[in-house]
Amino acid sequence: QVQLVESGGGLVQSGGSLRLSCTVSGIWFSATGMGWYRQAPGKQRELVAGISNSGRTTYADSVTGRFTASRDNAKKTVYLQMNSLKPEDTAVYYCNYVRTWPPTSIPNSNWGQGTQVTVSS
Repeated sequence: QVQLVESGGGLVQSGGSLRLSCTVSGIWFSATGMGWYRQAPGKQRELVAGISNSGRTTYADSVTGRFTASRDNAKKTVYLQMNSLKPEDTAVYYCNYVRTWPPTSIPNSNWGQGTQVTVSS
């Protein structure tokens, strides 16, 4: 059974930083690409960043240069370092394992509870 536990969200002022973590169980983590997704109120869930099993990364245009995905295979954890945060980054952030590389679709299963990120102006 796949379990994904996100943490690290919070309230931050515009221009601030947060580091999200996602601990994974139930999959062969070191062989699996991971993605960070977010969903803002009234909007569809979107891919923010992906990191392959080998550490290659891909980012949405809106976060390129500000967000950095990384992973620690020994800890079965993936991270999202978010800098220069903007109010439009406000959303619930989720992680999930990607079904293809590069990730081309939003997974339809195995979502965790997410972590709320709120950026005030």
